[in-house]
Amino acid sequence: MTSTFRSRLRPDREKLILALAAPVLAIVTAVAITSLVMSLTDQNPFTAYEVMIDFGIKSDSQVWIINKAIPYYLAAAAVAIGFRMNLFNIGVDGQYRIAAFFAAVVGGALTLPGVIQIPVIILTAMACGALWAGIAGYLKATRGVSEVITTIMLNFIAGSLIGYFLQPDRFGELEDNIIHTPDIPGSSWFFEIATNPDPIYGTIVLAVLTGVAYWLVLNRTRFGFDLRAVGRSESAAEASGVSVKRTVVTAMLLSGAVAGLVGMPTLLNESGNYGNDFPEGLGFTGIAIALLGRNHPVGMAFAALLWCFLERTGTQLEFEGYAQEIVDVMQGVIVLSVVIAYEVVRRWGLRRQQRLVGEELARAAAGTPKKSDESAEVSA
Repeated sequence: MTSTFRSRLRPDREKLILALAAPVLAIVTAVAITSLVMSLTDQNPFTAYEVMIDFGIKSDSQVWIINKAIPYYLAAAAVAIGFRMNLFNIGVDGQYRIAAFFAAVVGGALTLPGVIQIPVIILTAMACGALWAGIAGYLKATRGVSEVITTIMLNFIAGSLIGYFLQPDRFGELEDNIIHTPDIPGSSWFFEIATNPDPIYGTIVLAVLTGVAYWLVLNRTRFGFDLRAVGRSESAAEASGVSVKRTVVTAMLLSGAVAGLVGMPTLLNESGNYGNDFPEGLGFTGIAIALLGRNHPVGMAFAALLWCFLERTGTQLEFEGYAQEIVDVMQGVIVLSVVIAYEVVRRWGLRRQQRLVGEELARAAAGTPKKSDESAEVSA
């Protein structure tokens, strides 16, 4: 009984060690490389880390980091849906921008009660994002066109469409040097969580619900199994009865729908309209955060917070005389360290499993002749 318990405990312990080894290796590597870069540029890395920790734990910095992390997390979740089946949806940037634009137009044109108008705005954004991503999914499934090419092209088309419609004689209004859509009524803004000194955006609820739905759909549903199966091997999935084309289109629709939520924190908690100063580039940051978080909902949450922590403390480092590029180096090194560390640990774990299986087979083979000899002696 004791040996059986130990044999069951060993895989769990080794799995835990492998799970902890990758992030520890990534952190040590990132800190070492970043410290080396700072030292080569005659800057003290220990002072920089001290400044970042002191400034990052302030209450106003914490609220800023959380609010900034909300759209980053949503962008990462949108990208991760495609990653789970080897689809590279690089068009999240265009999808969330065109979704936020038309959601802002709808929100500014309606005067419904907030309890009705807020869901209408959110559903409009999700529908627009899904439609925009679905174009790439349809071309991928029916014509075999690479989703990388189509989503990049759709990013440019989305920007051009927004530029066309965001004019004073169409859907835009001129205010100082900013052209924006009509303001959404204050009653249709999302709620805020009162904290000191600044409130946390209520759209954090959307991020939490998205993370839960992401985990449930991909890990507890037939569609999630099909999606992961297609990502492993399209031919094997097709042979088992999975419609690869339908899965590709559905995955892109879901990815686009989540991408449509990326602009909601800004639209419903910050600006109340879509203007030519609306934030861009969130989709590309989401790619880095999805890689950093290993496409896991909890991992991406920590990755988004870490990314925003670096952005927030990077401004303080400038006041201390450090170059702004240092923060960019940190972000790039961390992403590369995580990707490389996880791959190194995965390969090491695979080789270890193969070695253990080989040892078990060798012991079993060595024990077989002895048993046959014993049985021969008994029969004799």
